[in-house]
Amino acid sequence: MASRRARVGAVVAALTAGLLVIGGGAWAIAAAATRNGDAVAARSADTTHHERLSSPSTAPVTTPVIPSPTPTPTPTFDSGAYSIDDPTSIWVVVNKSRALNPVDAVPPDLVQPPVPNINGQPVRKAVSDALAALFAAAKSEAGLDLTLQSGYRSYDTQVSVYDEDVAANGQAYADTDTARPGHSEHQTGLAVDISAASGRCSLDACFGQTPEGQWLAANAWRFGFLLRYPQDKVAVTGFTYEPWHFRYVGEPLSTELHETGVTTLEEYFGVPGGESYPG
Repeated sequence: MASRRARVGAVVAALTAGLLVIGGGAWAIAAAATRNGDAVAARSADTTHHERLSSPSTAPVTTPVIPSPTPTPTPTFDSGAYSIDDPTSIWVVVNKSRALNPVDAVPPDLVQPPVPNINGQPVRKAVSDALAALFAAAKSEAGLDLTLQSGYRSYDTQVSVYDEDVAANGQAYADTDTARPGHSEHQTGLAVDISAASGRCSLDACFGQTPEGQWLAANAWRFGFLLRYPQDKVAVTGFTYEPWHFRYVGEPLSTELHETGVTTLEEYFGVPGGESYPG
């Protein structure tokens, strides 16, 4: 009897031990499953977070407005930079309607230009420098030799020149090609008469057809000169066509006149000229 109870107890003990082992395995499996579930859940949460970071925003995108650059205004030529009344100004306008004031004005800074000079007359310093550059360019660019025929003439000298023309041709004719004293550009020291060194067509309308006259007409503006008495503007300037007579106005104004196509100072500055003297 005791022996049978002992065997039963052993069996029960063995079964109990087996259940503990089995139970321990189940618990281990459950724990492992829990850990695996947590890892999966963690991976799922991480993936969701990554997707939230990676997915494009659904908020509207605002394109910044870039203002258009303000255009830089094109500088305009200052037509009032110099006086057209002051006899010492390089822009002074003198003609039959506009006498120098005073009529016997003498220009400053007269010098002898470093160019061939038939009459040995001086010119203003700025004119002298420009003439030197002009003559050098004619030689280097076109192989032309130029000479200065006339430069500054004083009031008294102009009296003699005008009176001689009147005596030879009458006053009506003289007034077409020789300025009266006090009305001459030569008295400003800014006007020059230029000839070919050969003397061909010197102080004659045919000078405009010579290589020298044609080169001067096309290029003198580059050096600050204006062909003062064009063939088609006699009624404006008051004087006959003189392809040899150039007036220094400085490069800024000569360039402005060239670019705008205005060929007389009277038209550019809007001042009277004409073929008749007042009174």
